[in-house]
Amino acid sequence: MQHDKVLILDFGSQYTQLIARRVRELNIYSEIHPFNKVPSNLDDYKAVILSGSPMSVRSENAFHIDLNEVRGKKPLLGVCYGAQYLAHFHGGEVGASSTREYGRANLSYVKSNETFLDGISSGSQVWMSHSDTIKKLPTNGELLASTHDVENAAYKIKGEDTYAIQFHPEVYHSTDGKQLLENFLIKIANVNPDWTPNAFVEETVEALQEKVGGDKVVLGLSGGVDSSVAAMLLHKAIGENLYCIFVNNGLLRKDEYTQVLQQYEGMGLNVKGVDASARFMDALAGLDDPELKRKAIGRVFIEVFDDEAKEVQNVTWLAQGTIYPDVIESVSATGGPSATIKSHHNVGGLPDFMKLKIVEPLRALFKDEVRRVGASMGMAADLLGRHPFPGPGLAIRILGDITPEKVAILQEVDAVFINNLKKWDLYDKVWQAGAILLPVNSVGVMGDERTYEKCVALRAVESTDGMTADWVNLPYEFLQATSNEIINKVKGVNRVVYDISSKPPATIEWE
Repeated sequence: MQHDKVLILDFGSQYTQLIARRVRELNIYSEIHPFNKVPSNLDDYKAVILSGSPMSVRSENAFHIDLNEVRGKKPLLGVCYGAQYLAHFHGGEVGASSTREYGRANLSYVKSNETFLDGISSGSQVWMSHSDTIKKLPTNGELLASTHDVENAAYKIKGEDTYAIQFHPEVYHSTDGKQLLENFLIKIANVNPDWTPNAFVEETVEALQEKVGGDKVVLGLSGGVDSSVAAMLLHKAIGENLYCIFVNNGLLRKDEYTQVLQQYEGMGLNVKGVDASARFMDALAGLDDPELKRKAIGRVFIEVFDDEAKEVQNVTWLAQGTIYPDVIESVSATGGPSATIKSHHNVGGLPDFMKLKIVEPLRALFKDEVRRVGASMGMAADLLGRHPFPGPGLAIRILGDITPEKVAILQEVDAVFINNLKKWDLYDKVWQAGAILLPVNSVGVMGDERTYEKCVALRAVESTDGMTADWVNLPYEFLQATSNEIINKVKGVNRVVYDISSKPPATIEWE
């Protein structure tokens, strides 16, 4: 089945992925492409959206795009930089703002009887994020909405299905943002909202059967959501020709290896567990640099996975749980991050010597969509709701060198923390949680004796995609009970602290 598609042209905004996700919440398929890599065939797209940008349209280095194949030919929506671009280079004027135009604002004027603004009235809250403002509308521009500080908050071009907004409808602070996108895409562009999880499963299974045929596929399971949902899609498509490998690197959560293995077998998957803990520990011995630890773990994983894949006769394909943010970031408009903060948690592919073709059933989905697809296949809620867990596991939550003793301590601490989150009905309110073993000892008193033992930090954040995150304000009573339980039960720990830093500036993991 051919679905209507929406093209989002990315000028480097931090919010571009949010635009795509809000569009997809309307059951409309959307794709993000860099502004300088516009698809050669635009016939496949029913509408086009221009994103925001950290760049100013007034800059000598402003990002430019040829809109000749879009304007007046397809419904077009400019957001923030997109709105300023349509104004500044088409007969209008953009200048530096004389008032603060960042954060929440309210519409003070909304043009009546305008389809674009159906269901949106004066007083509606919107989110502004810009230092320039549109001082004069472009040729044939017609004002649609204003705020107290921003006169030209929304406009359209007469005689075209071209619309522009100075605010960001994709962020949840714009309370009617989803309604506005629905008005533009469904009422104006006539996009058919038929891209559902069930449709995705049906079409993906069919496409996998056609692509893979009777070949054998090997997949590395991690216990996480992405690899698990990818496995179920492939299992539906090719059954026993899917060979899953679950590697225990010795750095998983307490008892996770046996529990997850049992869960996978209960799902009917053809899965083999490989306990390579000793091999990973040997490779990590004496390493305390975070990047060296990651590289060692990645190298040993590839070696173990290669050994196991060779046991499968005539395997042709390697399946990966790559999701859409990974794809977008590899072709970002601004060339990706300017500095390496850390190498990616997950193995991003295997070396050439494995000679396997790649199949990635989830590369069109965001994380929340992966969960919805898993739910539509009847997968267990506790598996789909599992917190993200880094590929290197507890190795990057133990600051400094790795020893089996440190791993055992952190596994016990982590188990108390995670189990208590579940007991207190807090687990599903948190996006990711874990404990960090610090490379410091602190003085304490236990009974009448002086102790000099380890300090652990607890970390819990809320997020939608991990790109930004806020620390979770867990109840004091919970923290007190958890701290007491850790100190009383875990030998070697006499101090517990709670991390209240957000991302940015901190990262979610400490390494």
